[in-house]
Amino acid sequence: MSNLNKIPVTVITGFLGAGKTTLIRHLMQNPQGKRLAVVVNEFGTAGVDGDILKSCADENCPAENIMELANGCICCTVADDFIPTIEQLMALPDAPEHIVIETSGLALPKPLLKAFDWPAIRSRITVDGVIALADAEAVAKGQFATDLDAVQAQREADEGIDHETPLSELFKDQISCADIILMSKADLAGEDGLEKARAAIAAESPRKLPILPMSEGVIDPRVILGLEAAAEDDLDARPSSHDHHHGHSHEHGHDHEHHDHDHGHDHGHDHGHHDHHHHHDHSHDEFESIVVDLGEISDPDALQDRIVKMARARNILRVKGYVAVEGKPMRMLVQAVGERLRAQYDQPWGAQPRKTQLVVIAEHANIDAAGIRADLEA
Repeated sequence: MSNLNKIPVTVITGFLGAGKTTLIRHLMQNPQGKRLAVVVNEFGTAGVDGDILKSCADENCPAENIMELANGCICCTVADDFIPTIEQLMALPDAPEHIVIETSGLALPKPLLKAFDWPAIRSRITVDGVIALADAEAVAKGQFATDLDAVQAQREADEGIDHETPLSELFKDQISCADIILMSKADLAGEDGLEKARAAIAAESPRKLPILPMSEGVIDPRVILGLEAAAEDDLDARPSSHDHHHGHSHEHGHDHEHHDHDHGHDHGHDHGHHDHHHHHDHSHDEFESIVVDLGEISDPDALQDRIVKMARARNILRVKGYVAVEGKPMRMLVQAVGERLRAQYDQPWGAQPRKTQLVVIAEHANIDAAGIRADLEA
């Protein structure tokens, strides 16, 4: 079964107070035309988040599509709680078209990804992407959360999780597992705080990731949904400090030392100077997308290299689209998140006109249509 028929799942991680619920409420209001379901895996707060989310239920995400997992730890109880919840959602008369899972702020994200390998759901679900939230203000000060005592108390209340792991290690695991990092409370951190937070996050990350500021949970859903990262197939690229505890010793050997420190050019986005002439939703003005048409391509590998180079040089967030490869009846689906690119032949062109069309999404300041076109055309 191809990914086209699988329900995409977005996993949202981040410590207590990083703003996961606020982000999910924003997604529920802007679901990109898809019927959403939300699974909240929150422990010890007596289901507060679930209640908040249920109060926002609407036709995009009706109350029966909002489910809670009763415990914070997924690795120990993967089959008991998680799988039936997902199966219950998939069995609804109007099955969701996209599922968002809010993880406990304390659970390691990787066991959750491994759970998607479970045979009962593997064929029907794909992990669309892992979004990690970090409280920009706290991280800038060298903490991981605004209220560390609350995080600690939540931890101690939870029987199911490993209490030995220092918070710094959990934070690193959340960053290592992610496809995109959102720095929440950007408005409170200020430009200076954002720089510090961005540097701290980049230092924890085993690969270069998009790190985006966000205030009030508002971010363009096109940037974080539809990543098609297939994280369940990509576990080795998401190192966890706990991999060896579960007998996965073959997963070590990732070069954690080779951090990529050239993030200095990320600052200086003029978030103040919005121009509203072609946007209806003011919250989305920081991002812009352009479409590049390229005709038929004779060397798809070279095109993929150009996409990755362009993404790196221009701080591009997303590239997605179909490529018409000379002599191939199948269209090639290309998806890049930051510098990570996936390409696969997905289906025949059939009656559709064969053409290469790529959508490029970036922060407003980084969209130079002529330059992007030139980079891709080479």
